[in-house]
Amino acid sequence: MEISEILDKNIINTELNVATKEEAIQQMVASLKANDYISDEEVFAQDIYAREKEGKTGIGNYIAIPHGKSAVVDKVGVAIFINKQEIPWESIDDHGVKVIVLFAVGDSNEGAEQHLKLLALFAKKLGNEKVVQQLLEAKTADEVVASFTK
Repeated sequence: MEISEILDKNIINTELNVATKEEAIQQMVASLKANDYISDEEVFAQDIYAREKEGKTGIGNYIAIPHGKSAVVDKVGVAIFINKQEIPWESIDDHGVKVIVLFAVGDSNEGAEQHLKLLALFAKKLGNEKVVQQLLEAKTADEVVASFTK
């Protein structure tokens, strides 16, 4: 699996303008539903929050990677939203976040395997300062895709 195969410009938003983690997750979940990635917004959001209780998903450098393994995921997807300002989020560096990379994967064994592959792919890219800077400056979905695929 390559990042270019999983990125969908329909679930990338560089114009998010919210003040809270909850608002961000709500909008991302709605986008996944609108684009046929999930069948139930409420259940998927509950699965994300269940995972959030297990530990911080803010990985530093203004980036969070919330995720939910869920029975309501119809197809694997990665929503990427960039907020206009930093929002409060539990993070390993005690900063808020601007870039949110939300994984949607099924709760089967296959889903768990895909989840680990996605985490590895994105963690490698998000560990690169140049990629992070490009994401923070991205103005379009094309620029977000380019930052991950160059």
